[in-house]
Amino acid sequence: MARILLLTNTLGASAEVLPSLALLQHQVRILPAEASVLVDIPQTDCIFVDCRRDLPAAKSFTRLITSTGLSAPLIAIATEGALTALNADWGFHDVILDTAGPAEVDARIKINIGRFQGALVAADPSLREIRAGDVLIDESTYTAKIKGRTLDLTFKEFELLKYLAQHPGRVFTRAQLLQEIWGYDYFGGTRTVDVHIRRLRSKLGSEFEAIIGTVRNVGYRFSYPGKELYAKELN
Repeated sequence: MARILLLTNTLGASAEVLPSLALLQHQVRILPAEASVLVDIPQTDCIFVDCRRDLPAAKSFTRLITSTGLSAPLIAIATEGALTALNADWGFHDVILDTAGPAEVDARIKINIGRFQGALVAADPSLREIRAGDVLIDESTYTAKIKGRTLDLTFKEFELLKYLAQHPGRVFTRAQLLQEIWGYDYFGGTRTVDVHIRRLRSKLGSEFEAIIGTVRNVGYRFSYPGKELYAKELN
């Protein structure tokens, strides 16, 4: 589940701009396509810009966004008729038709986020490391350590720990974790997530197992409140 920022001057829900986006589980925040928004832009994983109308203004706005130093990939939403006016000078990373289906929209989001993060890592290899308190996760070597102790994790356990640590404090349902770690083509039930969480906690050890907290009737989250005591698991 990604944090999506939709910049548009169209009033109403995202369904009016990119209907398929409303059918996905991503967190969507809508803000006006105005320069003032860029002064304090919220944290986001992917930015969509409504380029369906007033193409000269849309071009100026996308170029303005890129000039501020992007922290996320930029995707232009366009009509089929507007495609002929779009080119690399606009500064976006990808373009998608407003009629695109949910599967295509979701794929574009994941691909662009992956490419963008890959480019950042290429520029600074240290970004492959995820640090959270005593936990160190190295994506380049697929290793995870806690207080210098290497954890003997399976591939799925590593991916699960990495994903949760990348989003500290955020609560994910079992269905969301199943989708993100195992993918759409996995037909097992959500109990698989519970089994892997239990094994992961066992390998973290009694001192650190609470960093993966359970939120009753919801799912799991990674909790590491700095120098304070670990958050206790919610029963």
